[in-house]
Amino acid sequence: MFIISINPFVIRCPVQSLNKAQQAESVRDLEKCYFLMQQALDADEANLKDLALQLYMQAVELAVSVKTSDPDINTKIKGFAKQALDRAEEIKGIKKFTSLSINETKRPVVSPSKAQLQREQSVHLKVSGKQIYSEEEKEVLRQTSNINNNCFLPFMDVDLSEKFQYAIPFEDRASELRLSSKQAKEFDTWVRPHEVSSDPKLIVGDHVDCFSIKQTIVSDCSFVASLAVSALYEKRFKKKIITSIIYPKNKNKVPVYNPFGKYMVKLHLNGVRRKIIIDDRLPYSKYGRILCSYSSNKNEFWVSMLEKAYMKVMGGYDFPGSNSNIDLHALTGWIPERCAIRNSEADFNAEGLYEKLRTRLECGDVLVTVATGSLDDAEAERTGLVATHAYAVLDVRLVNGIQLLKLKNPWSHLRWRGNYSELDTAHWTPSLKAQLNYDPDSAAQYDNGVFWIDYASILKFFDVFYLNWNPELFQYTYCIHQKWDAGNGPVRDAYNVGENPQFSLHVQGRGAVWLLLTRHITQIEDFSNNKEYITLLVYKNGQRVYYPYDPPPYIDGIRINSPHYLCKIITTDTNTDRFTLVVSQYEKTRTIFYTLRAYATCPFSMSKIEPYPYKKTIRGEWSGRSAGGCENHPSTYPNNPKFIVTIPESRVPCNLVAELKGPKQYQMGVDARVESLDDPSVTAPFLKESSGAFRSGFVVLQLRNLPAGRYILTVSTFYPGEQGPFFLELKSTCEVSCEHRH
Repeated sequence: MFIISINPFVIRCPVQSLNKAQQAESVRDLEKCYFLMQQALDADEANLKDLALQLYMQAVELAVSVKTSDPDINTKIKGFAKQALDRAEEIKGIKKFTSLSINETKRPVVSPSKAQLQREQSVHLKVSGKQIYSEEEKEVLRQTSNINNNCFLPFMDVDLSEKFQYAIPFEDRASELRLSSKQAKEFDTWVRPHEVSSDPKLIVGDHVDCFSIKQTIVSDCSFVASLAVSALYEKRFKKKIITSIIYPKNKNKVPVYNPFGKYMVKLHLNGVRRKIIIDDRLPYSKYGRILCSYSSNKNEFWVSMLEKAYMKVMGGYDFPGSNSNIDLHALTGWIPERCAIRNSEADFNAEGLYEKLRTRLECGDVLVTVATGSLDDAEAERTGLVATHAYAVLDVRLVNGIQLLKLKNPWSHLRWRGNYSELDTAHWTPSLKAQLNYDPDSAAQYDNGVFWIDYASILKFFDVFYLNWNPELFQYTYCIHQKWDAGNGPVRDAYNVGENPQFSLHVQGRGAVWLLLTRHITQIEDFSNNKEYITLLVYKNGQRVYYPYDPPPYIDGIRINSPHYLCKIITTDTNTDRFTLVVSQYEKTRTIFYTLRAYATCPFSMSKIEPYPYKKTIRGEWSGRSAGGCENHPSTYPNNPKFIVTIPESRVPCNLVAELKGPKQYQMGVDARVESLDDPSVTAPFLKESSGAFRSGFVVLQLRNLPAGRYILTVSTFYPGEQGPFFLELKSTCEVSCEHRH
């Protein structure tokens, strides 16, 4: 058992001749020694002896190198050096006599060479499948690590040993971010926290404060609103969801100010948690203010550091903006859901949405923001609302039958001017004010951007609620990272989804399964000018689906150009339900990288439906006599193109799929007959099989469990004389041969 006590230091300068620059440098050196000692003590207490020894020795080396004429600082630094050296020698002795290995401790440091990329885990979520990613998935994650020309690798356990101490202040080559036009007009220089604060800290007090967060001239209102609702959640429910992603931390898991100027932030990006490294340089105005979002709590910098990390990912401070679904998911990993306010549509359940917001926000299940749509200048002036702007939802209350919401403008000024605002003299009754602990007269004295508004006004002036759900609502999870090559499948999948990525979902028992489809973003243009519309179709099948609407999907997804799409399945059967999940798109022009993640309250399994390993493509045409039409025309039908497919001997019967593609103006079909079987004792699996109803442009015939032999495939249009080219594609579980019969 060891005890080392480091008391919080108070800097005094008894030497009057010491100039301010020297004094400031001495204080900085003392802060660095203090930081190193705190990090060393935390590692020591966690029994991470190798790491602790390294940090103690760094503290000694730094202390020895410090030159100061301030006797108070000199005494403190020498005290740090002695404590660090004594403990380092003690650790060396422990290592010598007991051969204590870091691998024998409760919290091992993972060697970088042994680090493995595993599916994310949580104490609350069981991973329903293989822990280790496939090589295909690793390649997807590698390719989408490059975001806006910076590399953000997946976060692994080894990153918890990240070095935060340097001989000189840390500088990240990518941390001088591109400025917005408004910032550029005022910009003077880049500053570090210690240059604008006498006592910089990451967090002031016991918790972060949502009311202290202020957006300035960066166009990231949705991000700042996301910070606000996350900070309020931490205070209200005593759970760290936003401060937990900032490093370095102390032993209490609280982010700490780093005088060496380096920070690491863990964000959920492109399917996994990723590591973002920044330095602490911030843009500063020639008028003496920080040109980014900040905390109004003096000396507090967590807001500015988180914003800088996110803006680095997004390409710079000139970020055009996103939405809170995207931002909150990146910050917390909570499940994003978009709830459009469609007051004019009959199926929009306004009351149901309000009750969901009120009850679920109250128990901490969800984080909520709300955004306006377009407003003309006169309407914006009259209402006090900002067009296409995100607001943090701080509270939802039902008082005396009145539906109210408490919102915060990220600007920390400019408030709603309508019903239940501080200007409203008609609706605020004594009872209502008492129950909400709200005094409009007091609120009118200071505009902090926080206001009450009635739900009816929300429905009238706002466009969409963004909800991010707590993953702890679920017990099971699994994810798959994939890519959809640009050349696979049609540009539009209105006729054929057979080549779309498909997955089998087996749900065991009653419960809820939420499926989150996330398209990976690698360029800022994906936000500002994205034309990739994707969604998820769900079929009650479990096997590969070919026709998008035959049978109709169990859930027909809405195609959106947002990176996230959420689909919810409720199972009522106590037995196993099987579903087929189809990734669908509209106007796909390039390769799409995506993650499909499932959250469930009951056990499930999810796997990719792999394509058949063998594939042959035959090009033909209906021309002249060979355009014989369907069997309704017995005199000409035999003239249609025919193909002999030979199934070889195999240990297991072969499965075969024949896909016929042709001009969309023709209805077409495929028939199959058995010509001969290699084993005469085997009963023919069928006399005749057909692709069913004739279809426009595309049709499929599926043949399962075929014994070895020869099979005749006939392709036809519905009417005789319909001439044109076609493609017959054969996909099979065994290697077949095919020849055209003339």
